[in-house]
Amino acid sequence: MDVATTTYSAPWGMSLKIISSVTSVLLIGIALIGLLTGPKGNWIWILSMVIIPLGILIVTALFTVRGYVLTPDALLVKRLVWTTPIPLQELTTVEADSNAMEGSIKTFGNGGLFSFSGSFRNKRLGPYRALATDIRHCVVLKFDRKAIVITPEKPLAFVNQLKAMKGME
Repeated sequence: MDVATTTYSAPWGMSLKIISSVTSVLLIGIALIGLLTGPKGNWIWILSMVIIPLGILIVTALFTVRGYVLTPDALLVKRLVWTTPIPLQELTTVEADSNAMEGSIKTFGNGGLFSFSGSFRNKRLGPYRALATDIRHCVVLKFDRKAIVITPEKPLAFVNQLKAMKGME
């Protein structure tokens, strides 16, 4: 691994653990009820009670945020089976802010089943994109036209390293 590249884990916060656990049990329970009690051969029943709940579970699991790789040119968000690159050329500020997601409203995306991912909005940040797992470990990356919130395990170490890489501060 390149010396200028560092990997940060994305630990799950308590709220993500609870939401993911309860929702997973609920979706699996719906699928089991659908399989065990429904009319056999009724495709509408199978679709609504088995395929859709299990599909939601599988699709959201694919979007799980597993960690972050910081390079001089990009932040790589590690997902379950792919990596989402975020170029850092237009980065203007970076700060650790444990309250960054406070009062947020999800406008599009996933609000807690294996991650907090998608478009959100709050009074402090306005519209922003979240790729988060623990809302108490937020790092806010501000660009010319957007803001992104991530949650690496060591927010201050991440911020300090990124600032050093980009010659900020």
